[in-house]
Amino acid sequence: MGAATDAVVRRLRDAGCVFAEEEAALLLAEATDPQELAAMVRARVDGRPLEQLLGWVAFRGHRLVVDEGVFVPRQRTGLLVELASAHLHEGATVVELCCGVAPVGAALLAEWPGRLELWASDIDPVAVRSARRNLAPLGGTVVAGDLFGGLPDRLRGSIDVLVANAPYVPSASISLMPREARDHEAVIALDGGADGLDVQRRLIAASSEWLPAGAHLVVETSTRQAERTAGLMESAGYSAVIRRDDDLDGTAVEGVRH
Repeated sequence: MGAATDAVVRRLRDAGCVFAEEEAALLLAEATDPQELAAMVRARVDGRPLEQLLGWVAFRGHRLVVDEGVFVPRQRTGLLVELASAHLHEGATVVELCCGVAPVGAALLAEWPGRLELWASDIDPVAVRSARRNLAPLGGTVVAGDLFGGLPDRLRGSIDVLVANAPYVPSASISLMPREARDHEAVIALDGGADGLDVQRRLIAASSEWLPAGAHLVVETSTRQAERTAGLMESAGYSAVIRRDDDLDGTAVEGVRH
């Protein structure tokens, strides 16, 4: 490593960055001049997520646009991709709610190019802007709205697969999250209310108008909350199964509509 790289690595390591060498290499590759590099390193030391500084996140082999302040996709959300993909078919209608930068939709469209009708929706305008940049080249459509609010009415009763990484952090736990999340990601993408299930509760209850019998609903959750998420689905007319991927450290509940 050169002197400049060594200096960046030391600053990142001193700030507590576990993967200081890898982060330094990415920042050095992205910066266009020493001044920009210095500003990026300062921001990273101050807790700004690396992905927001780079302007992109690597997710399942693809680079997705991540604007400042938007929720950064976690690799565990790859479990939603795997579960949803197992139920796709030619011409399937897929919706990603609470989409953020639409990582699930982007991954599914990349796996099924030109063979899906895919919609994504989020209430956060910054997330919608990022998601549109990610999905437009792949043929997906992004709308702004609260849960199903922005979707066209013609999708009622015709969605084959619905996926959602709805916020599920209990309100009282937001302050305990790493500062990268609590200080630099939209609270609306994190806060799930008193028990962490407020948004899931609304989403699952409303989904019955949009999914026909036999359709699949896949919702990311935590291991601690999975039983309650499954209970919400069962009460709404789904057969629910908890899915866990230890390699991804991901937990989801998968429901099939009766």
